Amino acid sequence: MLIVTAGSRLAQAASRPTLLLFLLVFSLAAPLMAQTELPKVTLGAGMRTSFVHTDADKATSTDRFLINSARFYLNGSVSEQIKFMFNAEYEGNGNRVGVLDAAARIEVKPAFNIWMGRLLPPSDRANLYGPYYSRHWAVYTDGIQNGHPSVMIGNSLTGRMDGAVYWGDFKKVKLSLGAFDGSSLTGNAKILGAGRVQIDFWDKEEGYYLNGTYYGGKDLLGIGVASQVQSGRTATTADFLMEKKLPGGGVVSVESEYSNYNRLGGYDSAYAKSQGGYLLAGYLFPQQVGPGRFEVLGKYAKAKFTHGATPSYHQKTSEVNFNYVIKEFNARVMTFYKDTRFNTVKTDNWQAGVGLQIQM
Repeated sequence: MLIVTAGSRLAQAASRPTLLLFLLVFSLAAPLMAQTELPKVTLGAGMRTSFVHTDADKATSTDRFLINSARFYLNGSVSEQIKFMFNAEYEGNGNRVGVLDAAARIEVKPAFNIWMGRLLPPSDRANLYGPYYSRHWAVYTDGIQNGHPSVMIGNSLTGRMDGAVYWGDFKKVKLSLGAFDGSSLTGNAKILGAGRVQIDFWDKEEGYYLNGTYYGGKDLLGIGVASQVQSGRTATTADFLMEKKLPGGGVVSVESEYSNYNRLGGYDSAYAKSQGGYLLAGYLFPQQVGPGRFEVLGKYAKAKFTHGATPSYHQKTSEVNFNYVIKEFNARVMTFYKDTRFNTVKTDNWQAGVGLQIQM
């Protein structure tokens, strides 16, 4: 006991100079630490899950609970002008997790920004808003939206490419130009070039990403044209979005797109060329019902596939949604019905279900 007590007192005595030195160093460093701002890092996550009933001609109907998508978002900044983005995606069909986005971002001013890595290329509005910021549930199933080549996670295309892009905002005009790795997209080692020009006639959309709706946050009239080219092969799209908040608080919107995939991209690899268009109209009711508001929308699309080994065919897709919007893109329940019909080659089918989207 005497040995322990003596050792304890010796340790306390030895610790006093150390404690005093620590306090002195901390007091001198505190003003410097207060002036130094640590890098900002933000974390987020998103999930889309659904129940879907599918009924196809000459086939047994199915009922499935699906994890359509689960994402993890990580963003950080070294300074106001140097930033980093890393997003991961869980692909439910193949039960895989892969890199969705990984990009270094140099953002000098609205008119001059350079992103490099894996990212969304200049393309149609539908690709630049993605499934989480679309107006309707069954995005990328009509043979038209975002048929551009892209890297894959498991069995799913991501809409992303590996390369570099310049983008800038000029008052009512948005411009983006990019160069991307062709080998990972088409097997062709030549660079794939991409560009997009958009004009906003009413309110302006800031930044590189776009939305399929602003739920009344903007009065928008935007027209965009995008093209991708590799070794003379092209993928060209033109898109339109009009959204207006009405005097009573309701929101009406109209979205459309025309696409022409000429030996580059397209939904069906057995056909060299495809083209088509769609029209979507929606209305967000002004009345608050519980924590959210109801929304109804309809969409009609027609695509034609040609220059293939089998006879050419066309696809007609009709979709109706009745949605409950709780917190815009962060919390919404979307009921949907989609009918897909072909004149030949493929089998008609329809789907009905309910989807839930959560983000934080």
